[in-house]
Amino acid sequence: MRLRALILGIALTVTPLSAAPTASAVPAALKVPTASTASAAEPEFDFTKPDVVATGLTVPWGLAFLPDGAALVSERTSARILRLTPGSPPTEVARLTGVQPAGEGGLLGLAVSPTYAQDGYVYAYYTAANDNRIVRFKLAATPTQEVVRSGIPKASIHNGGRIHFGPDGMLYAGTGDAAQTANAQNPASLGGKILRMRPDGSPPPDNPDPSSVVYTLGHRNVQGFGWGGGHLYASELGQNTWDEVNHITAGANYGWPNVEGKGGEPTYRDPLVTWTTAEASPSGATVAGDTFYVAALRGTRLWQVPLNGEGGTSGNPTSALSGTYGRLREVAAGPDGHLWITTSNRDGRGSPTAADDRVVRFPKIVR
Repeated sequence: MRLRALILGIALTVTPLSAAPTASAVPAALKVPTASTASAAEPEFDFTKPDVVATGLTVPWGLAFLPDGAALVSERTSARILRLTPGSPPTEVARLTGVQPAGEGGLLGLAVSPTYAQDGYVYAYYTAANDNRIVRFKLAATPTQEVVRSGIPKASIHNGGRIHFGPDGMLYAGTGDAAQTANAQNPASLGGKILRMRPDGSPPPDNPDPSSVVYTLGHRNVQGFGWGGGHLYASELGQNTWDEVNHITAGANYGWPNVEGKGGEPTYRDPLVTWTTAEASPSGATVAGDTFYVAALRGTRLWQVPLNGEGGTSGNPTSALSGTYGRLREVAAGPDGHLWITTSNRDGRGSPTAADDRVVRFPKIVR
């Protein structure tokens, strides 16, 4: 089952990992709205106007954008990285060595260096022979890889894998508990965490523990996150009952494996939103405008969570694309103003069409 904790305090306040918040520390703005007072999310994008960017991919997982607007997508099982531009066929620009795909593991998340114009670095999270790790490299047929962070627990399931650079220039990574639930509450383990590190993989001095890259703990399997209004939000896969969206605060404990969904306990932070695992099983996520978009695998839809700009929600989540494209693995706001999604119907759990797997983008609604 899945855990979440009471809110530790004011958003973005750094709190030691050992500190436990009190119920009185929960700002009213961060409390989950009720159906009687909340309004539903309104779509920012026109989902009736899809533009299919690529077809025939095999389990695309990571999605990131180069400064010229082209997209990079990773394939979990082939270890290929493809360059995508609308109107052109995909082009292989790198193939990583050392990737050991099995179960939910393989080549997972991608991130582009915020100083790409100067250093040319692309970052990837992948499952290797003995661990999950993050490497950086320059695009080439067989690039030279520099390991920036290793030792993330691996298993056939719960490998996490999403990486993003935050507005602060730090690299964030969502990890899974690697099917060992005790990892999530163990601050010495990199499993079941959100990690925050410098681009070279070292811990920033303003982390909750300056000697550790652990930013938050008590997670089961984080596979999506994004920033909006100075706040970080993450999607998380539950076990049997509740999937979650969480407001992420430095040092917070989100409760797994002691709580799944809302526990109401002062030691842990409760989620902003929960869904049944059949409705969601969330993967990638992003913030665009005042909405947190969450790609759903088993739920075969795109969830839209309205945000209030203060670390909470302003209304009830709504869904789009329900059943239209099958399992959705990733969603990202592109530099072209479109919302991009990837499907995951060839991962052994979907029902692929002849066109799968696909990358599709949708234009913003002009009001």
